[in-house]
Amino acid sequence: MSEKQQRLVLSIIDFLNQSIADGTVKTDDRESLEVAVQCIGEAFGVDPSNAEQVSRLSVKPATLQSIFDVYLKTKEKVDGGSNSQPSSSLPKGPSAEDKANAEKLKQSGNALMSSKKYDEAIEAYSQAISLDPGNPIYYSNRAAAYSSKGDHLSAVGDAQMALAADPKFVKAYHRLGHAQYCLSDYKASADAFERGLKLDPTNAGLKSGLQNAKSRITDDDDDDGPPPLIPDEPSAPTSTRGAGGGLSDMSGMADMLRGMGGGGGGMPDLASMMNNPQMMAMAQQMMSNGGLANLMQNPAVSDMMNRMQSGDMPSMAELMSNPALRNLANQFGAGAGAGR
Repeated sequence: MSEKQQRLVLSIIDFLNQSIADGTVKTDDRESLEVAVQCIGEAFGVDPSNAEQVSRLSVKPATLQSIFDVYLKTKEKVDGGSNSQPSSSLPKGPSAEDKANAEKLKQSGNALMSSKKYDEAIEAYSQAISLDPGNPIYYSNRAAAYSSKGDHLSAVGDAQMALAADPKFVKAYHRLGHAQYCLSDYKASADAFERGLKLDPTNAGLKSGLQNAKSRITDDDDDDGPPPLIPDEPSAPTSTRGAGGGLSDMSGMADMLRGMGGGGGGMPDLASMMNNPQMMAMAQQMMSNGGLANLMQNPAVSDMMNRMQSGDMPSMAELMSNPALRNLANQFGAGAGAGR
């Protein structure tokens, strides 16, 4: 079940529950509708009582009704009421005078945008669209005005109308990606930026937008599984991080080596080295370049750590049979000699 489907289902459930609460549905029909809501949720794996899931799937402040209203409003503006007119009475297209007036209205809208008069700019672009409804620039500019005033849902509708008029109009992909990003639909945002980059691979704005959208896609949204573990600041020395690359891993390993005694079989006393400032500096360098994180992902090392925590201390021979740990011990031994 895709997340996009679940978001739609949650919107439907919210709409039905609201219809029950505000009295839109007759009292006699409420029980049947409540059962239907429960069945729909179970069929699509959506639980409106699950706060975490609702937070992830909700499209608020938009609602299903408002989304549908935007669609109808946009469709009416594009069609110009053509559905109610015989095809023979439809105009062939805007005249040269209409196009010239539409261009003037667009320029007026641009000036209003510069003055941050977004509602007036929207009105100017709307008039331009009424004169020349096939021009994608007017929809794109109005989408920018909608986004500037925070109405990102309307911006999505206009960006899509621009692309319907001209699928190769690159700027509309940027408008669409930006609006969907602001609505927290990061997957749809990334998809819009990627579609634009297919047409204009060097577009810096689309590249930046795609990077930002991908960085906000959570592990739960990723159908291919969680991304690899990457430090927040690879160039900065790690100090007090936890599992997966912090000093707690080194401390745990020190405890394991200390319990084993160290120094036996000709091997250096690794437990003592853990308390040596020079050795800790080496450890921090390992953590900063990802060496320790890779070590702790070694299944054999992880198994030894788990056994040590449960009181089952591995022997030095078993420890040194692991190539990664043996190499680590040799590095520390060399570092100790240099320190002396």
